[in-house]
Amino acid sequence: MLNIVWFKRDLRAVDHAPLARAAAAGVPVLPLWIAEPALLDAPDASARHLGFVRECLHELDAALAALGSRLWTAQGDACAVLAALHRRFGDFELLSHEETGNAASYARDRAVGVWMRARGLRWTEVPANGVVRRLDDRDRWSAAWMARMQAPTCAAPGALRPPPTGGSRLGQGGHEGHEGPGRLDGRSRGVDIGPAPGLAAVPDPATRYPGEPDARLRQRGGRSEAIACLERFLDAPLARYRAGMASPLTAPDDCSRLSPHLALGTVSVRELAQATWAVRRGETDPARRAGLKSFESRLHWHCHFIQKLESEPAIEHRNPHRGFDGLRNEGELDPAERARLAAWRDGRTGWPIVDACMRMLDATGWLNFRMRAMLVSVAAYPLWLHWREPGLVLARRFVDYEPGIHWPQLHMQSGVTGINATRVYSPARQQHDQDPEGRFVRAWLPELGTADYPPPIVDWASAAREARDRVWAARRAPGAQRVAQQVWSRHGSRHPQREPVRRPRARTASDPDARQLALGFDDE
Repeated sequence: MLNIVWFKRDLRAVDHAPLARAAAAGVPVLPLWIAEPALLDAPDASARHLGFVRECLHELDAALAALGSRLWTAQGDACAVLAALHRRFGDFELLSHEETGNAASYARDRAVGVWMRARGLRWTEVPANGVVRRLDDRDRWSAAWMARMQAPTCAAPGALRPPPTGGSRLGQGGHEGHEGPGRLDGRSRGVDIGPAPGLAAVPDPATRYPGEPDARLRQRGGRSEAIACLERFLDAPLARYRAGMASPLTAPDDCSRLSPHLALGTVSVRELAQATWAVRRGETDPARRAGLKSFESRLHWHCHFIQKLESEPAIEHRNPHRGFDGLRNEGELDPAERARLAAWRDGRTGWPIVDACMRMLDATGWLNFRMRAMLVSVAAYPLWLHWREPGLVLARRFVDYEPGIHWPQLHMQSGVTGINATRVYSPARQQHDQDPEGRFVRAWLPELGTADYPPPIVDWASAAREARDRVWAARRAPGAQRVAQQVWSRHGSRHPQREPVRRPRARTASDPDARQLALGFDDE
């Protein structure tokens, strides 16, 4: 018997319950990561994701090798990979964390479940964070999150027994020694699988995918990088955290920068929560304690948003409040819309703070939350674009792309949830508040002030006002409040220390769902 531990977006050996369970069974353990064409070729995937993943996998392989069983990598359809392993080793148990991912990963998991059940094989899935599968009542969620965060973390196994055979690859028909990819089960896509030296089965983003940011500016992957981020953040002047996260000038230093490591799972949310609590217990400075409390709320917020996609996977592609369907063009963009999208994507809108943010994001793969919200607001309101196409542009550029946070945030900042109204961000106001001396925009827009820099693509005031009126009309339509109640019942935030409330209510700034308080202009 063999235990296969399937690593997906949980690229660590510490606090990894599937790996701990597999090792405790006393049978050989085959750690596995699959480069799946359906996911790598999805419209939300990019080279910057894969570059970060490769760095994480190199560290994971080293950690697993030190325990006795190296990481195996495969390139191909997940069911075909499992079929090849089944032919090679016979029956096995598959262990993994639950994943809340995009539609391609959801379809893959359903197909793997069918494949495993058809062969009488067991697939054990373990919760990965504070997201609750098959949650029946949103009022119960905060207590479940806290219980998971307070549970003990899992140490890395003391040792792993390797699979019964090692260095050969599996190719055509499952024969050993075949180095090229083969065709399995009549599938058109092949499988190249084996232990991970050099991660030969993992595509090289430099040759297969365009769009990798400057390697000097992008964060590097791997658990050691995650631990370094955490230690730097907890030793930093945490009194600056809440104020410093707003400006693109200060946020790169004042934010934790742990988001890509959470997205790929080089650390767990539970590890971060417990590290935060440990520091806060010994902290006497009220300002630092407040910064730690704010960071803890962000960890809660992280899982709160992923829970939305877990509970309703369809919202990756449609509005959570169906009363906003058809408000913006949801089909193929017309020429004017394509031109507006291209100007926004390329940092050529004529609004310096917007364009500088897009240039920074393109070069580094990271941007602070407020500026992300501004980018979406500009696309959704004055440029009047449906959230899906701008969302795909941002998904490909964010190294820390997390579908469960990304798409609900697109909904919020586009004003299509019905339960939170997104403020229409004024680029002029954000420039004044976040970069008053213009240092940020000059750094990222060297052409500013020359004939090469374009005028604003639209008149912001009139376009934004027209957009606001359209959204308000949809909110006031007959039946809209009833649908909003249903959306809130499924997805609305509940404060973890308060009694459950079953109705939409006025939002406060501390609510995860209340990032903007009113559907108005932010300079009013």
